[in-house]
Amino acid sequence: MTVRIVRLGSSRHEGEGTRIGTVRRPPRGVPKTQFASGDWYDVWFPTLAPTQELVKQALAIQQDATPAGARAWAQFVRAYRKEMAAPEAAHAIALLAAMSHGADFAVGCYCEDEARCHRSVLRALLAEQGAKVAA
Repeated sequence: MTVRIVRLGSSRHEGEGTRIGTVRRPPRGVPKTQFASGDWYDVWFPTLAPTQELVKQALAIQQDATPAGARAWAQFVRAYRKEMAAPEAAHAIALLAAMSHGADFAVGCYCEDEARCHRSVLRALLAEQGAKVAA
């Protein structure tokens, strides 16, 4: 049993289980009836998404490979971790970590590059809480 960290909209892994969208907004232009069949997500869980302000910040620096971009990314990571330390988010992370020992499921976001996406931080947060995270 594990939790996978995935890009929403990508093909599902065999035995992946329920796919949870940890995003601020549903996919644009996709009818609700097609969220699951289009491999977006089965359940929308914006509790673990960065605030809209942080989403904008992350999108602005995703492709910036300069030292300034690296500093901005580190600032994003600190801010997102602070948001995830709030009680509601922290409880949700602890719940998913515990669930990873008894069920297969996935959490994800739309970003192409996990290294510059909140899901990389979410992966670390889940692991820190003892989750069984798939490689």
